[in-house]
Amino acid sequence: MLTHHDFEHLVRAYSAELFRFAYWQCRDRGLAEDLVQETFARAWKAREQLHGLEAVKPWLYRILRNEHARLYERRGLPMEDCEFSELPIADGSDLERDYAIREQVAMLSPQYREPLLMQVLGGLSCAEIGENLGIGEAAVMQRLSRARLALRRLWLGEPASARKEK
Repeated sequence: MLTHHDFEHLVRAYSAELFRFAYWQCRDRGLAEDLVQETFARAWKAREQLHGLEAVKPWLYRILRNEHARLYERRGLPMEDCEFSELPIADGSDLERDYAIREQVAMLSPQYREPLLMQVLGGLSCAEIGENLGIGEAAVMQRLSRARLALRRLWLGEPASARKEK
C-alpha cells in the first residue's frame, strides 16, 4: 500500500500531465483542476487497490476518465471560451495553428479522441490505453490510426469519418 510520502511523490510527478489530459478533455481550466484534484482524492481512498508502482500511471488515467464521465452524468456543463494565450499548454509560437489543432481534436468523437490524447499527452502504451478503455490492443491501434487519419483530413479541409456525432 502507498504511504503518505509515496502518494505525495505521485501527486508531484503526475499532476501536470493529468491536468493537460483533463484540459484537453473538458477545455475548461478550473474544471480540469477540479478533475485532477478529485482524481487524486479518489486515488488516495483506493490506494490499496494499486498493485505495484508500474501500474500507477494507467490507474490514475482511468480514475480521471471516470471522474470526467461522472461529471457529465451529473450535469451538462457549458463550454466557455477563454483566451488561448492564457493557457499554460500553449507555447505562443503559432496561436492560430494551435487553436486550429485544438478545435480539430475536439471534433473527433470521444472513442477516437481519448486514446489519441492518452498516447500523445499521457505517453501511455496501446496496452495501457486498452486497459483503461476496456478494449483490446488491436482496437486501440485501430482507433489511433483512425483518429490520425481524421485529423489529417480535417487539416486538409476534407470531411473526417471520426468526427463527433451531432
